[in-house]
Amino acid sequence: MTDRIFLKGLLVHAHHGLLSHESEVGQRFVIDLDMAVDLSRAAASDHLADTVSYADVAAVSVSTFKARNFNLLEAAAGAIAQAILAAFPLISAVTVTVHKPHAPIAAIFDDVGVVITRRREA
Repeated sequence: MTDRIFLKGLLVHAHHGLLSHESEVGQRFVIDLDMAVDLSRAAASDHLADTVSYADVAAVSVSTFKARNFNLLEAAAGAIAQAILAAFPLISAVTVTVHKPHAPIAAIFDDVGVVITRRREA
């Protein structure tokens, strides 16, 4: 299947990281989602009930990301992937990218983050 739904650039302020000031003050994170979904039914019907709502995906992602303070981006991205697969049965796989543009790194960089892909168990 090659059908996909994506959501890019979801901005979230959260309190993730290993350093104390990260958990106290927080910072901006950017989440990108790429979901494998069979869209043939929705393409034929033109009904929202036959697809996955972008708004609902965003809400699940943000609430999961902010539900607790994660030390690692890997854990945060994994939690989002699990939550999406649990909430949306039509999604067969999801790739979650979490960007941490203000990571406390002693270097000049454009971006840093993690990418996790999870597939529904057969």
